Amino acid sequence: MYQTLTIRRPDDLHLHFRDGATMRAVVPWTARQFARAIVMPNLAPPVTNSVLAAAYRQRIIDAVPDGVAFAPLMTAYLTDESDPGDLAVGFGDGVLTAAKLYPAGATTNSASGVTDVAKISGVLERMADIGMPLCVHGEVTDAEVDVFDREAVFIDRVMAPLVARLPELKVIFEHVTTSQAVQFVESAGANIAATVTPQHLHINRNAMLVGGIRPHMYCLPVAKREAHRLALRTAATSGNPKFFLGTDSAPHHRHAKESGCGCAGIFNAPFALESYLAVFEEERALDKFEGFASEHGARFYGLPLNEGTVTLEKAEVAVPGEVDGGEASIVPFHADEVLSWRLSTA
Repeated sequence: MYQTLTIRRPDDLHLHFRDGATMRAVVPWTARQFARAIVMPNLAPPVTNSVLAAAYRQRIIDAVPDGVAFAPLMTAYLTDESDPGDLAVGFGDGVLTAAKLYPAGATTNSASGVTDVAKISGVLERMADIGMPLCVHGEVTDAEVDVFDREAVFIDRVMAPLVARLPELKVIFEHVTTSQAVQFVESAGANIAATVTPQHLHINRNAMLVGGIRPHMYCLPVAKREAHRLALRTAATSGNPKFFLGTDSAPHHRHAKESGCGCAGIFNAPFALESYLAVFEEERALDKFEGFASEHGARFYGLPLNEGTVTLEKAEVAVPGEVDGGEASIVPFHADEVLSWRLSTA
């Protein structure tokens, strides 16, 4: 039985920092665990070009605690008017690591997203030509489609045709939540991969709806049926390099979650590694954790593997009921729970 687990320093390949005081409050949680993070661009207004991405990157770097080595990897928010030339220059200069496709209206601050993938055909073709990865929020937004079916419908309507038309485009299917998404990624070519969040490995939709509405379990895409959660756990812990760590950590202040129209997003950054590791232990796959957390994603993105290590120890850690979120408090994932692994500070 493992009492400690030492792995190559990992990457979080999908998360949200927000901006301003909130960003300054939450960046240290990620920097203490991860060497790099793919940072989402859905600010208000969004980060739509390389100039805005460079400025946002510097604000994040300024929020990293002294003596901590952490690199934010920036993405550009695609719109119907995105400039393929700007994206190519930003990617070539190292300012941009990827571009993000939000279907308009799919999630937080996505109103300026893409209304029809056909409108960015030129952008996607240029990205395929230069090897620039595309991160995808995989949900349709049609009012007639049930919220629990939006990912599966997106696969049929958008993702499968896109991959068939541009097989050379490198695509990351972000925060997959369904067995259909797992099957799609597994059966697709080598240029298709997926990130998996800790919350979708731990909870199904009952956690959000049974016994009363629990707004801190609400995220988009929403948690699905138990069968989907089990499919995600199997995929994440299988050792398949197409699946890797991306928390989708999304800080919202407590009052914004506990409101008449609560925000979508789960803030899991404070104890992300401990949360994932609990799942890998339950699935008897601790030997697969380093690949999932530190290797698969870096290789898919074409990044060098990180130097250095982190160690987790078999010891209880109490998750606080709330943490500082800048202007107001934030309730973290696993609030008021006790996790059985702890990130070592030794």
